[in-house]
Amino acid sequence: MSQVTLVGTRLADVGTEFVYQGEASACEGCPYREQCLNLSEGTKYRVTSVRENTQTLECGVHDTGVRAVEVEPAPVMANVSPKSAYAGSKAKLDGPCPHTGCPSHEYCEPAGAEFDTEYRIQEVIGDPPHDYCHLDRELSLVEFAPAEE
Repeated sequence: MSQVTLVGTRLADVGTEFVYQGEASACEGCPYREQCLNLSEGTKYRVTSVRENTQTLECGVHDTGVRAVEVEPAPVMANVSPKSAYAGSKAKLDGPCPHTGCPSHEYCEPAGAEFDTEYRIQEVIGDPPHDYCHLDRELSLVEFAPAEE
């Protein structure tokens, strides 16, 4: 289900994904707080449409202002143990990984997912993008279902 919110003009393109980080200190006293701070913190969202004929509003956080868009929760790609990698099942992330140069790092520590939280697997993608895991983990690339709003 889509929801109307305000995002920085650089993010106001259909298909752009972002993780909502919550209120910034510059939000204090802003007249647009109610329209802007209406998402769930830590959730990944995708812009589904940009509201036409709306003005760009000044913002203390986004230097080029904000625009009205429609967003919906987006799925999160992640690496999980293949033992729990079945569509419809639930899985947790295996834990942090210090190997930031690995091609799988963004899936081992994906934006929009927390360690020690179970997520429903929407789809199993298959092998992760790395050739081998520096932590010797067996991993499968999956798509977690979008967060329920």
